[in-house]
This record gives sequence, C-alpha cells and structure tokens, in this order.
Amino acid sequence: MQLKWLDDFITLAQERSFTRAAELRHVTHPAFGRRIRALEAWAGTPLVERGGGPVTLTPAGASLLETAAQLVRNLDQTHEELQSLAGRHGRTVTLTTGRTLARTVVADWLVHLRPVLQDGELRILTRALADTVALLERGEADFSLVYHHPALAVALDARQFTHVTLAADRLVPVSRATAEGRALHSFAQAQPVPYLAYAPQLALGRLVEDHLAHNPHAPRLQRLVECDSADAHYEYVQKGLGVAWLPWSMVHADCKIGRLAPAGSPRMEVHFDVRLYRPKRHLGPLAEAVWQAVTLR
Repeated sequence: MQLKWLDDFITLAQERSFTRAAELRHVTHPAFGRRIRALEAWAGTPLVERGGGPVTLTPAGASLLETAAQLVRNLDQTHEELQSLAGRHGRTVTLTTGRTLARTVVADWLVHLRPVLQDGELRILTRALADTVALLERGEADFSLVYHHPALAVALDARQFTHVTLAADRLVPVSRATAEGRALHSFAQAQPVPYLAYAPQLALGRLVEDHLAHNPHAPRLQRLVECDSADAHYEYVQKGLGVAWLPWSMVHADCKIGRLAPAGSPRMEVHFDVRLYRPKRHLGPLAEAVWQAVTLR
C-alpha cells in the first residue's frame, strides 16, 4: 500500500468525483482510477459505490476514510516535527563529560565560546566516564571531554576517533585551613586522617585509589564519607570534616587566600590530563567551529 493512495482516496471522498479528484491530484483520470482500485485490492473490499451520479463510499470506505484522514494528519505533523528537530540539531552541539570537568574546564570554555554559539547551543550531558564514552561511540554526542591517566582506560577506536589534550591538572589532598594557614587535617599527624572518598564508579575515585594503592608514602586514612560528587567533597572539606583529593583547578583560589591548605607534600598529588575526543568524520558546521575554537586557544 502506498501512502499517496490514501491522499487520493481522501480527495475522492471530498470531491465525490473521479474527474475532479484526478485533476486535484495532478494525474490522469485512468491513472487515478487505477490507484483507487489498487487501494481497494489492498483493503480486500470495494471502497466506493460505482454508478451514475456523485461518488459515495461503501461502509468499508467510510470506515477507512476516518482512519486514513487521521493517519495523514499524524504523518504531516510528524514530518513538521522532524523538520523542526533537524533544524534544532543543526544548531546544537552535544558534549558529554563528567560533572567536575563541566564545572571547571567547560566553564572556562563557555566564556570563549560565546561568539561561536551566538546562533547555536552547547548541550552538556554529565555522565560517568564509561557512559560518556558510550554516548560518543553511539553517535549521540559530538564531543567527549574526559580525564586521561594510565589508570583510566578509554577504549575508543583510533580509526574512528581522534583527540586533543586540552589541559593538565592534578588532584591535591586538601583540608580546611587553620587561622595560621596550616591544614586542619594533615598527613603529618600521628593519628589516622579523616578521609572523604569518592564512589568507586567515578574516574576521580579510581585515580585516587590507584594512587594510594601504589604509593609507598600513602598516609593513614580513616574513611569518613564516600560520595560521588567532587562538589559535595569541596563543601565537606570547607566545613572541616576531613581531607579530599580535589582538582587543583577547583581549589587553587581557596588555597591562595588561606581558606584551604594542602594536607600533604607534592608526592601525594595525582597528575592527569584532560582530553577532548571527537569522531574523525566531518561534523556539522557549528560543531566544527566549536572544535576549532577550543583546540586553537
């Protein structure tokens, strides 16, 4: 069954004339008649009463008319929605990343991307590392911004995806500072230090746990809290609850003014890179403009 047959049938029911309906459908009278007969063959029953005078519908034809009209309206509406959606997609760039990177690196980007995004929108999806990569692989995102470190495996096919290293950062164990500017909780103290741990599914959590497992100078820690949010740990540290490994990009201003202080020496820090991944295929104009603006900074 062809959809144009339904339009033919609706026009015939409205005009009640094969000749007039054929004219409106821009086909010859014989061709129009063949299309109506083809629809009847598909339905398995006559749809119009043939004889002299205006065309009338059979009971089967009347039943089909209601369904056909609704179907055509739904298809027209869906087509309009798809066209609108395609237009919005052309003006939207989707980036997947983690919540902490969205707060730090991406926040810095947005200031510089405003001229590029004047006629578009950056859609930011925050997910765990594995989900971030999966969205890129499935073509549901244009870019993926992730941490890079030997302890974090990003299994993207190098034949299909490329990347650029955009930043270097480090996780620093920090504590609330005393009035003298020293760490309230320090690794130099004799007793175990209250430790604010990341949930194991977080990339930051895997980095810290790998670091502690392989560092011969790892301090004695007492796990106090496990949380899947670096932002939450930032607040807990400021309240003096313990020590958390936080990105230096997040806490350097607080350390500079003496609100926070490193809890240990630099050998307790975890260094990592930040990489932006994309497909090697050509993206849309706005996505390519974003890539150029970000990578050429």
